[in-house]
Amino acid sequence: MRSRILVGAAVLVGLFGVSALATRGDNAGPARRWAIVNFSSPVQLDDQFLMGQYLFVHDDAKMARGEACTSIYRFDPKTGPKEEVIAFHCQPVTREVCDKATFTVKDRGLDIPVLTEYQFAGDVEGHGVPTK
Repeated sequence: MRSRILVGAAVLVGLFGVSALATRGDNAGPARRWAIVNFSSPVQLDDQFLMGQYLFVHDDAKMARGEACTSIYRFDPKTGPKEEVIAFHCQPVTREVCDKATFTVKDRGLDIPVLTEYQFAGDVEGHGVPTK
């Protein structure tokens, strides 16, 4: 009798564990996501002009606290991330899942294009860049 109760309890715990994992939804991804991008032409982001390789990092925990959740670092392929160039609080936008990191720029004619949004590979959330 006692073994039936133990087996039944173990089965219930297993089912609850599996259902908890299956219902995690959009929060199933990592809390910090990152991508390396190479801008072969200059791109403007706020008052910064980006050209070359950069590491984009998004931190969900900082976003939940209302802090600047996106940090962009200069990146050297040989030595890794360098100094932070800019940090800001992104504007989340629901998007279709993409298979590679996507960086959206807005062309302003003769001016340098402006970065308006980025999205990480496999993510359903785009990250809008705030404008002043």
